[in-house]
Amino acid sequence: MGRYVNGMIAGVVVGATVGMMVLPQLDRRTQKNVRKAGQKILDYVEDSYDGMTKMF
Repeated sequence: MGRYVNGMIAGVVVGATVGMMVLPQLDRRTQKNVRKAGQKILDYVEDSYDGMTKMF
């Protein structure tokens, strides 16, 4: 379980870094869509994590 969580954290860090480098080059509409998609993914991950922690 620890390796899984570490992998998730590493993925979030890498994704955020790439996003910060790419996002300023996009137009406002695309930036808004990327932020919405990111928020949906974050909500999904939080729900999944909460579900996993309740099982253990």
